[in-house]
Amino acid sequence: MQYTHQSVRDYVAAKKRGDYPETQRILNEVQARFATRETDGSEAAELLSATMAVRLGEGE
Repeated sequence: MQYTHQSVRDYVAAKKRGDYPETQRILNEVQARFATRETDGSEAAELLSATMAVRLGEGE
């Protein structure tokens, strides 16, 4: 899948590496941006999709 937000691409790469702390850091940052309306919600929606599509430690 092609992701448009850099944060989501970083999240997917971290998740594939099995880097749980990094995935949580990115998740928290995106949630904070969404909560303060610094993003329009498309970033959060894309992150949710990636969360369901990629397994932790699945590799490249």
